[in-house]
Amino acid sequence: MKSRKVLIVIAVILLLAGLGFLLFPTISNWIGKMQNDKLSDQFDNKRTHIIDYLEDDDGNRADNGTDAQEKKLTDSEGYPIDASGARRYDFPFVFRSDLNRLREDSEKYNKGLIGHQGTGANLHYEYAVFDMPKYGVYDGLYACLTIPAIDLRLPVYLGADNTIMQYGIGHLYGTSLPLDEKNTNCALAGHTDYIGRIFFDYIRNLTEGDEVIVRNYWEDIVYRVVDRKVVRENDVNDLLIRDGRQLLTLITCIKNSEGGFDRFLVICEKQ
Repeated sequence: MKSRKVLIVIAVILLLAGLGFLLFPTISNWIGKMQNDKLSDQFDNKRTHIIDYLEDDDGNRADNGTDAQEKKLTDSEGYPIDASGARRYDFPFVFRSDLNRLREDSEKYNKGLIGHQGTGANLHYEYAVFDMPKYGVYDGLYACLTIPAIDLRLPVYLGADNTIMQYGIGHLYGTSLPLDEKNTNCALAGHTDYIGRIFFDYIRNLTEGDEVIVRNYWEDIVYRVVDRKVVRENDVNDLLIRDGRQLLTLITCIKNSEGGFDRFLVICEKQ
């Protein structure tokens, strides 16, 4: 009798373990989507709280992020605080003067790329174009990516190193920043099959004409899918700027027949 009860307990444990194994991808992907949506919501919230200055009850005033921190009007993450150091709001503020500098420097960077992109050997994709905290952006977010056809919202960070790409999409240094201007080709890279998060797993389901939207601090840019292709790892031809065009190139890894990985590209263009 006792041995029978033990067998029943073991069977139940095995059944639960099996169910957990089967449900883990679904549950982890759901949690990952919630995390992606939360970061995207935070970005949208920041866009609605761009301020010209911040002032406390004693008349201390700051008009940029650095000054606000030095005067202890905000904490290290940009949240306004009171005299005791407690946060006054549940969202950070961004100063207009900081974003104006970021926009100006972003435009200079993009113009500097035209005719000078180089080759794959010196396109240091993992580097970040800017140190975002110097522009009062302490979470590092430069933009957000939305793809309605696959129900995807993702934060966009500068640089495509391993740390950044655990949390969102990485902008590849040496390619254009996502601004609403011609003669640009912004390359954004994301993982596929990353445990616990959904990044670019489903971009292979996109078809010609699907909308891909980038929201930066200044504008929403609506692109449409114009091409999809698989290229070798070191083939950077599709990342180069094309005269007169405004392109966005999405990149993820895809297994090849040789046991390695090629790159799957979704090429989008503002019409």
